[in-house]
Amino acid sequence: MKLNIPNKTKPYLMAHRGNNVLCPENTLTSFLQAVQDGADIIETDLHLSEDGHFICIHDASVDRTTDGTGKIAEMTLGEIKEFNASSYHSTYRKRETIPNLPETIDVLPEDMVLALELKPDVFRTLNTAEKLVDCLFNRDMLNRVLILSFDIQHLKTIKQISNEIPVGLISIARLVPPSGVDVFGVFYPFVYINPGIIRASHKRNQLFCPLDTNPDQRLPFYKRLGVDAILSDNPQATRIALNQLYGRN
Repeated sequence: MKLNIPNKTKPYLMAHRGNNVLCPENTLTSFLQAVQDGADIIETDLHLSEDGHFICIHDASVDRTTDGTGKIAEMTLGEIKEFNASSYHSTYRKRETIPNLPETIDVLPEDMVLALELKPDVFRTLNTAEKLVDCLFNRDMLNRVLILSFDIQHLKTIKQISNEIPVGLISIARLVPPSGVDVFGVFYPFVYINPGIIRASHKRNQLFCPLDTNPDQRLPFYKRLGVDAILSDNPQATRIALNQLYGRN
């Protein structure tokens, strides 16, 4: 299993888009809040801007999470930075901007693992994969990054550039773990349908993380099954629940 975080205990806590309950999702503030919460892995999504910058945002457009409109792929970084990325949040008042990947890396502690979910089809191209790996290399991130996608081809392209980077496949309904990946996750109802999928993943030397962004009530179930990582929209609450369940301080 390539993803082994030194000085961290499983199940690893993965902050989904940072802490997107207390803060606007996929912003530097949400990432830093997740660090403070005790997350082991910060998860964010990646798109590519018109001028070739890696942008940390979930959607293909800025419409849902900012006060602007337009597609990420059709805007420059400068144009994207003009939008308020906290305008949609009901309780958060501070203005935030959409971060790019280097900004995100630069605010994280040196021991924090960063999980990057690759979104658009442009990540299937070798040029884009090479540019991403170069960005990670230049910031000394290759040994603490996890590449995720719902699209196996995205992961295969990354593996063509660097076979040492751990990759993870996310699935809604797959009942059998795939080959060729280091981490696997499926939408949590399918874990109930086939709990043996965790054991099957472990036989493939894979870590298993259920696709469950509000996991707290199911943590005892996941503990019994021996899952390796827990995803959470609110890592603050989930860290408290994990500590209580496992008897940790």
